[in-house]
Amino acid sequence: MQINIMTLPILRDFKCSHCPIRHRAVCAHCDTDELQLLENIKSYRSFSAGESILWRGEPLDYVASVVTGVAALSKTLEDGRTQMVGLLLPSDFMGRPGRKQIAFDVTATTDVTLCCFDRKPFEKLVNDTPHLTQRLMELALDELDAARDWMLLLGRKTAREKIATFIEMLARRVHMEKDQDSLILPLSMTRDQIANFLGLTLETVSRQFNALKKDGIIDFSDRKFIAVKNIEALHAASGDDS
Repeated sequence: MQINIMTLPILRDFKCSHCPIRHRAVCAHCDTDELQLLENIKSYRSFSAGESILWRGEPLDYVASVVTGVAALSKTLEDGRTQMVGLLLPSDFMGRPGRKQIAFDVTATTDVTLCCFDRKPFEKLVNDTPHLTQRLMELALDELDAARDWMLLLGRKTAREKIATFIEMLARRVHMEKDQDSLILPLSMTRDQIANFLGLTLETVSRQFNALKKDGIIDFSDRKFIAVKNIEALHAASGDDS
């Protein structure tokens, strides 16, 4: 069974109940009344690929969920060196209630749509809405798990395992059926951006993509989409044991 997510809608102004990330985002556990409270304080903001969303240390006037697109989190050292430290994918949450500044540079890797909530009203909702508090904790714990996986990837994994893990990370964001063995993923980052993200050279990234294609694990005819032909083999190539 194959799922093609190329046809996912691009949001501009939808009610929360019709949002494609409704059951994965910060509002996942909210009931109808709680959704209405969020409706009252939300707004959408769009950013073009390459555009800065927030700079490190900038006042955090709003928090947001990524609805469509991909954004990169990065930090720049005093000598100008920049390291990409994470990605924000659809349903990921940006910002922290209780914090007045953003800790990372946030840049739109692709065209991005954010569902934004003014920080102060959102913080009040968090205090008054147990479902929202519970989901925020779940997202924070998921982010902690991802950070630990990232330490393993950068410190111990081979180039092939890094590329396979990256593709699998994108695949996890798709709702997969039990009998599904393949799917098509939009590849929103350039090879150069992937190299920076994974701590590899551009040549190594291209070589490993071609090797996975030759082994029949993935396929691609351009650089915008990847067909994962064998999900089980992709996981085996990632180096993770389960």
